[in-house]
Amino acid sequence: MHRLIDFSLKNKFLVLIFTAVIVAAGIYSMLRLPIDAVPDVTPNQVLVLTQAPGLGPVEVERFVTFPVETAMSGLPGIEQIRSVSRFGLSSVYIYFEEGMDIYFVRRLVLERLPAAREAIPAGIGSPEMGPVSTGLGEIYQFEVRGEGMTLMDLRSILEWDIAFKLRGVPGVVEVNSYGGELKTYEVQLDPEKLVSYNVGLDKIFTALERNNANAGGAYIERAQEQYVIRGEGLVERISDIDNIVVQASPGGTPVYIKNVGRTQLAPQVRQGAATRDGRGEAVTGVVMMLMGENSRVVAQRVRDELEEIKQSLPPGVTIDTYYDRTELVRKTISTVEKNLVEGGILVVAVLLLLLGNVRGGLIVAAAIPLSMLFAFTGMVQAGLTGNLMSLGAIDFGLIVDGSVVMIENIVRRLGEEKRAGVSREDVIRDAGREVARPVFFAVLIIMIVYLPILTLQGVEGKMFRPMALTVIFALIGSLILALTLMPVLAALLFRGRVAEKEPRVMHWLKDRYRPLLHRSLGRPVITGAISVAVFVVSLGLVPFMGTEFIPKLDEGAIAIQAWRLPSVSLSESVKSTTLIEKVLKERFPEVITVVSRTGVAEIPTDPMGVETSDIYVILKEHSQWQTADTREGLIEKFNEALEQQVPGNVFSY
Repeated sequence: MHRLIDFSLKNKFLVLIFTAVIVAAGIYSMLRLPIDAVPDVTPNQVLVLTQAPGLGPVEVERFVTFPVETAMSGLPGIEQIRSVSRFGLSSVYIYFEEGMDIYFVRRLVLERLPAAREAIPAGIGSPEMGPVSTGLGEIYQFEVRGEGMTLMDLRSILEWDIAFKLRGVPGVVEVNSYGGELKTYEVQLDPEKLVSYNVGLDKIFTALERNNANAGGAYIERAQEQYVIRGEGLVERISDIDNIVVQASPGGTPVYIKNVGRTQLAPQVRQGAATRDGRGEAVTGVVMMLMGENSRVVAQRVRDELEEIKQSLPPGVTIDTYYDRTELVRKTISTVEKNLVEGGILVVAVLLLLLGNVRGGLIVAAAIPLSMLFAFTGMVQAGLTGNLMSLGAIDFGLIVDGSVVMIENIVRRLGEEKRAGVSREDVIRDAGREVARPVFFAVLIIMIVYLPILTLQGVEGKMFRPMALTVIFALIGSLILALTLMPVLAALLFRGRVAEKEPRVMHWLKDRYRPLLHRSLGRPVITGAISVAVFVVSLGLVPFMGTEFIPKLDEGAIAIQAWRLPSVSLSESVKSTTLIEKVLKERFPEVITVVSRTGVAEIPTDPMGVETSDIYVILKEHSQWQTADTREGLIEKFNEALEQQVPGNVFSY
């Protein structure tokens, strides 16, 4: 440490260059640092989804879920396998050890998928992996609206005009569809005509399958030219299906599909729907972010892309955004910035007040932003995100601790009577050497306090390890700056006579501290007994303290979950959510919009049944609330109104 201080004072320009590098790297890292509201505690998992339309939960469990679980068992690093079997859907969650690369474990699962497919009876369903996203991946949600258009038309626009382009946005892994009707071509057969033409269902299936394909026939040469031979049989319109030949009658007359049934557009069997603002069913899209991306940056890219997409949509079709993660991130950053700025100003004010030297206070204050920039670089290199837990845990008092001791001692030594033959730089070097050891161990002890947090595993580890690492990075930066930059800045900025002038506040405090110190030293037994008594009393107060896992975070919205009887139909659930939306919109002026999602989406990452609905209530700013002053009071009013006017539901908030 002494050699480090000597080197810094001999190479001041080099230290300043090193500081400039810290600043440049910190600013670059700050711009790249992924920002989110809270740490992502999603476990290291791979989701295997299998859609088996028409199968009941018992058959799904027996013919789909169990074969998938069997095929995935025994994978390296696997911790447990959990599954949900519902009507027409199998969801298998494969949990791996924390720390294993997500793409490596997905490759392991991918290698086992062929074995799972072979174990599933033909025609039931094909298991596929879910998107590479997390529980915080739904960063942007919007509704597709169009006057005079059906749910099927809007869903087709979402699939082919909007989602198709959004998937190409960097950082977007998938665009999930909620609500609407997925377009299919449905052949409705007439049993009487099947009997009259003596046509079985197997012939219908075979004819439809064999007459929906193109074929190649190599080429032929003619008149010095080459002609590619193609057989075109792909179905493109309903009339193509109607004109498919099923068989020939005994007299040689062909029997077409249109002779035994009717072809029409029809929605695919679904187990989910979306409604909004009491208007009935709606078509919504949910943008899912790739794991590890910056939600703020990706959401901005999505907004920019949607502006481009809007220009190419059919007339009358609009995109109405109702949830944007950027708003939550903005509020979180605003909260953190407010706390950091206020804390920084308070620390600087205290430094200027207690050090009694304006230049010294400003030099010490410079350690705050520099240590933060050093911490940003460490966070990016460690793959951490900036959020309410990691950034909100930084204590500026801890950061400037070493620099305060260093500068205070330098000011004290410079204020002493100067000895002959001793230069100002020699005084600063000796002052730095005097306190280098206590500064180093003081900061080291603080860092050691955070080391046990780094051993946490699971949800606790994902929640609190980023906080501990961020503080440790900031403390390492502050220690380096205290031993290198602080002596250099003192040598450069402390010109002329430096007088150690004790501030009045410190003088006033010392006058009252000295008598207490003498009394305590004169009565060690009483002093120790009082200390023990205070400690015991503090332990007795612990059971009366409130506890919470993380700070409460209010993003200006309320999520309601509604449950109904498990046997309820999808249409009845849609009626129920529509009524809920009407009650909330009409009775509460605080509500901007209400969006309900019932059952599963197109990609069933959340395998809810049709008896369960997630209801998102977007609220106005708190200053515009009229029904209640607090969120708890507003929830209580919501619950009273819904229980009175929407029977058959159980709500949680």
